[in-house]
Amino acid sequence: MDQQSPSRLRVFIADDHPVVLSGMKALVAGDPGLEVVGEASDGPNALRRATELKPDVAVLDLSMPGLNGIEVARKFLATCPDCRVLVLTVHEDGAYLRQLLDLGVAGYVLKRSATEELIRGIHAVGSGGIYLDPAIAGRAIGRTTPHLHNGDEHNAVSELSTREIEVLRLAAIGHSNKTIAAKLQIGAKSVETYKARGMAKLGFHNRVEVVRFALSMGWLSDP
Repeated sequence: MDQQSPSRLRVFIADDHPVVLSGMKALVAGDPGLEVVGEASDGPNALRRATELKPDVAVLDLSMPGLNGIEVARKFLATCPDCRVLVLTVHEDGAYLRQLLDLGVAGYVLKRSATEELIRGIHAVGSGGIYLDPAIAGRAIGRTTPHLHNGDEHNAVSELSTREIEVLRLAAIGHSNKTIAAKLQIGAKSVETYKARGMAKLGFHNRVEVVRFALSMGWLSDP
């Protein structure tokens, strides 16, 4: 009998290629810290099954029948707000990745490097972090924060309140305002206020800039 550890991450996998799906399931099942709880081979079924199963992490191929691309990620995040989404894709376009990060996707792994990066990515996003395939991360989001250069990031942090830092960190990770409010035990409107105030102080206009900043500050290293 399989003895399930409460620390195992529950993983849902969606891909329309049977061989790829089978390979990913075997890869994930081979890690003692992970458990495959479900699978799907098309967009609508992936949404339905994930809603039922409520996994910790969903690994999504964005090129599936029924729903694909940015739309499947958007609907998945709306349907399963507490699930961490890791995208597995052939797309190496930085603009495409930035759109997904802005939606709230927590991980992005290229199919050509899936064997090496998939398990690492699942653990990272499952523990509350952000994971970007090293093959695309640098050119996708840049290595410096706009308006902030030469160590100015640390000076900018001194302008932020403790609550603004907490909210921005959780937003960078991909949590919704509702989830942040519950974690910090404050109102959703307060979350929006802290987020807007913090972003204004830093001169940011979208989540990609917040993610870039959070990465540079090391805010995403721990759950």
